[in-house]
Amino acid sequence: MTNFPNGFLWGASTAPHQIEGNNVNSDFWAREQLRAGMERSGDAVDSYHRYAEDMQLLSDAGLNSYRFGIEWARIEPSPGHFSSAELAHYRRMIDTALRMGLKPVITLHHFTNPRWFAEEGGWMGPRAVERFAAYAETAAGILDGVEWICTMNEPNMLALMTTMSRAAEQQKDKNWQSPTVDGDARPVLPDPDPEVGYRLVEAHHAVRDLLRERTGAAVGWTVANQALVALPGGEDMLRTKQFVREDLYLEGARGDDFIGVQSYSSQNVTADGIVPHPPHPDNTIVGNAYRPDALGIAVRHTWEVTGGVQILVTENGIATADDERRIAYTETALQHLSAAMDDGVDVRGYLHWSALDNYEWGHWEPTFGLIAVDRTTFERHPKPSLAWLGNVAKSGSISSQDQQVSTGTVAS
Repeated sequence: MTNFPNGFLWGASTAPHQIEGNNVNSDFWAREQLRAGMERSGDAVDSYHRYAEDMQLLSDAGLNSYRFGIEWARIEPSPGHFSSAELAHYRRMIDTALRMGLKPVITLHHFTNPRWFAEEGGWMGPRAVERFAAYAETAAGILDGVEWICTMNEPNMLALMTTMSRAAEQQKDKNWQSPTVDGDARPVLPDPDPEVGYRLVEAHHAVRDLLRERTGAAVGWTVANQALVALPGGEDMLRTKQFVREDLYLEGARGDDFIGVQSYSSQNVTADGIVPHPPHPDNTIVGNAYRPDALGIAVRHTWEVTGGVQILVTENGIATADDERRIAYTETALQHLSAAMDDGVDVRGYLHWSALDNYEWGHWEPTFGLIAVDRTTFERHPKPSLAWLGNVAKSGSISSQDQQVSTGTVAS
């Protein structure tokens, strides 16, 4: 029996641009209309209007938490103009979650920016930190009753996306490469520019104390944890790659109330750099190796680098069309998480990625969700994995019977 403590958060996560639909004032929407090789988000899965239905499915399954974002591009459609209607919309979402027994974990920024912010130079613009702080101060007014606030989602991936966007401006005819979709034949993504990373740390620190004071919530940010592992001779390169890709941002979380760990897979590092995932039948839809043990590696590394900041697993999941495999992956990942907790790592919750099959930053094929969606009718179809995770949440444990069922589905 694998047991988790009372009060542990069990839930699922989403991002506004990926599920809401018609986020027309964002820079990513503009990119979708122009960039070759990108599928468009369009109506997405219409969660802007159907959020109550989505939350009800999570609550009915037995989950007690839901991580969702509020969209800056909607709230501040032009510089200094804040939409009362959109603020009220997101406040209704918070109230709905609370009413359904779901603790809301709110993300203020999940990759997308207002178009005007991008036109000002984005995160490297002269007023970037000031603009983000003004938005955060306004958003704080609707966050009463929220206990967990993420200032930014995966700033290391945001820095990478900023780095890639700069390069793309020089190669407008080149097809879009989603930073979240590897593919078996694609080389390893470039390192994010540390200059961008330091600016994001500055922006995070600029709003952290403000949000604490205005809301009383625990405030932190989430980091894409790559669970890099050195092969013999790769130890020095591992330290170099870890810093520029992850540890810069983990160090920026020292002094936070929590750190969000987001883990999917692992990669090896040699003296020459990160080893690409080789083609393999077990690889996921996005080209990742099947590595549920990565979650344990990620939380241990995060705990060490941050100096003991408490952890909330804000994303963990697998892109697969085989839901039995999703259950197997999740069960094994939770075993590794529990082992890390037994060794003293302070983990307060597990939020699966994702609540819904959604728009994966330029692509629709990858399916991470606990709930499938018909994109024509928007009908929701809960998968067995949702009921499975809900049962784990209700019992606070994974039984030996669960383990036998789930581990039996993994291909050898």
